[in-house]
Amino acid sequence: MTGHIPVLLPDMLAALAPRDGGIYLDATLGGGGYAEAILQSAACTLWAIDRDPDAVARGASLAVRFPGRLHLIEGRFGAMLSLLPGAGVDRLDGVVFDLGVSSYQLDQPERGFSFRMDGPLDMRMGKHGPTAADLVNTLPERDLADLLFLLGEERAARRIARAIVAARAQAPIATTARLAAIIRGVLPPDRSGIDPATRSFQALRIRVNDELEEIEQALRAAVQLLAPGGRLVVVAFHSLEDRIVKRFMTEAAGRAPSPSRHDPSGILTRAQAGFRLLTPRAVRPGAAETAANPRARSARLRALERLPAERPAP
Repeated sequence: MTGHIPVLLPDMLAALAPRDGGIYLDATLGGGGYAEAILQSAACTLWAIDRDPDAVARGASLAVRFPGRLHLIEGRFGAMLSLLPGAGVDRLDGVVFDLGVSSYQLDQPERGFSFRMDGPLDMRMGKHGPTAADLVNTLPERDLADLLFLLGEERAARRIARAIVAARAQAPIATTARLAAIIRGVLPPDRSGIDPATRSFQALRIRVNDELEEIEQALRAAVQLLAPGGRLVVVAFHSLEDRIVKRFMTEAAGRAPSPSRHDPSGILTRAQAGFRLLTPRAVRPGAAETAANPRARSARLRALERLPAERPAP
């Protein structure tokens, strides 16, 4: 099934540690690379969620190869607390997230995710809701600039927003090529070789799909479903995503910074952490992987384990 290259695949398997008889969740099925590797590594059961109906349809061929072991669900991973119990699953031995856009989505011009091929300015991971074209053609200039700055960390956000508003006054911006050309007209080529449109396209994609809010919700849901000894593994590609994951896991493992001695809350006894951080530092791809797959260059893997429940005192 895989038409893409799974990122940090050996590291993901080492962190998730699938075992025979275990029940796992691939919360971002995408191209199916992680799902296939998990199913091959252990005689386990895997549930897989994706909000993209195309990804779920592609997953059907993988399910045929692993009869009775792979179960597909179309939906948002932030809704797993309703999706999984509804399917009879209330405990998991591991959950993996491969955040962001999949290679399949990037490589399909009609999905509108990439500026490298012309297509409609869509960017929806599902098939519902406002598109990126709706945002660039309707948002006030200030709101558009804030979006590009906050979600894309784009320093030239105000100049880009001004150029977009001027361009849409001439004709609606309906394609990826036109939007990319507008941005490139504002920004000079980056010395790193990264296309000047990259950060703006990321910002629009994140906003169209409510990705950051979805990640927050999904992380909270995932740890609720983890059985003792269960593991949560997350691969993020954007600094904003990784920041959320790092903060969440650090706090879950009881490693949040101590409050100031002047803060009254500092006198309160902290609750015992129920999780162990498996990755004190994010795992990053090596030079060989990034050379073979340039899309891996920004990947960061973090992992967390639910501690076994304490035995009651005799």
